[in-house]
Amino acid sequence: MDFGFTEENVNNNIPEVILCKFGEVVLKGANRQNFESALVKELRRRASPFGTFKIYFKQSTVYVEPQDASCDMDGMYEVAKKVFGIVAVNRAAVCEKSMEAILETAEKYLPEKLRGKHTFKVEGKRSDKKFPYKSPEISARVGGVILSAVRGIRVDVKNPDVVVGVEVRDDFAYIRAGQEAGAGGLPLRSSGKGLLLLSGGIDSPVAGLMMAKRGMEIEALHFESFPYTSERAREKVLTLAQEMTEYCARLHVHVISLTHIQEVLRDNCTEDYFTLLLRVFMMRLAERCAREYRCGALITGESLGQVASQTLAALAVTDGQVNIPVFRPCIGLDKEEIVKKARAYGTFETAILPYEDCCTVFTPRHPKTQPRLEDVMAELKKVDFDSLIEEAYSSMYTVTKLVYEGYR
Repeated sequence: MDFGFTEENVNNNIPEVILCKFGEVVLKGANRQNFESALVKELRRRASPFGTFKIYFKQSTVYVEPQDASCDMDGMYEVAKKVFGIVAVNRAAVCEKSMEAILETAEKYLPEKLRGKHTFKVEGKRSDKKFPYKSPEISARVGGVILSAVRGIRVDVKNPDVVVGVEVRDDFAYIRAGQEAGAGGLPLRSSGKGLLLLSGGIDSPVAGLMMAKRGMEIEALHFESFPYTSERAREKVLTLAQEMTEYCARLHVHVISLTHIQEVLRDNCTEDYFTLLLRVFMMRLAERCAREYRCGALITGESLGQVASQTLAALAVTDGQVNIPVFRPCIGLDKEEIVKKARAYGTFETAILPYEDCCTVFTPRHPKTQPRLEDVMAELKKVDFDSLIEEAYSSMYTVTKLVYEGYR
């Protein structure tokens, strides 16, 4: 065994690996192998900044084995927790499949991991049924070693501070002290591609990452209204996109100017309809962008009833403007639930920076909340809709692809 290089473990001569547990991927049928392959490929792409790792799938687990002493196990471990498709991640010592080796490794490896803990329990698992000791005996023997080696710790099988796992698998035995939750969901690029309407707010980054968690590859479209919106507002959106790459790995951000459209609406249409009319233009432009970049759906951060343009009647009007699915993963969440997700994904602090977005420009004093489609279409006839679409779409430019550090 030539893996597991950390300073602590080199000194103790204990090989160590990272084990990544699958979630719902294990429930897939004949196409399960495709999901497994996608997940392994994603981990390999994420591993490149941290050294040379051997990454492979076996027994419903992805093994991440460092190949030399220069590997950054801490960095790789943190990244693995943010890879969609993985529900649990742990670092484990590796030893030969004998009770003597398991007990010796547990005595060397676990005391440092259990420092400061008051209670524990051991869960033994014997995947290799030829191993002569059953799971309860493995647990009892390892528990005895811990009680002897760690001063002041005691057993608590109901609510322990840490669960020590001992798994006897086909090739080796693995010993861990606790595990952390992974990002869950399905592997990236296993469910097609969607175009996220990315504003500078709290909701849309959360919506994009929620769909990435379902396996979607994400492209982003941002609408700006310079000079009514500032360069700082644009940079805020790009910072949000960069933060999203910690989970979605890479992201193109396309930018379209709505300035002229908003000025024309202001000069020609009834004020109460401004926001809804702007949404119609945004949806048409987004659909065109989605088709150009082969996205099968639009993604928005809308939540039912949150603002005037997100009532049931208003959403029905805007949905009727496009011929591809519109995914709204936040639709049933309240603001506090969305904020909680934004904090977990690390986008909240940037999202609340006080820079304007295009939807705050020419905001009506009394926006329509229960619009009728025929009234909206009558307002649109007051402007040259097609030429405004063409002009706006011709303004589109794409920011150089944002990529998580070292991603291949």
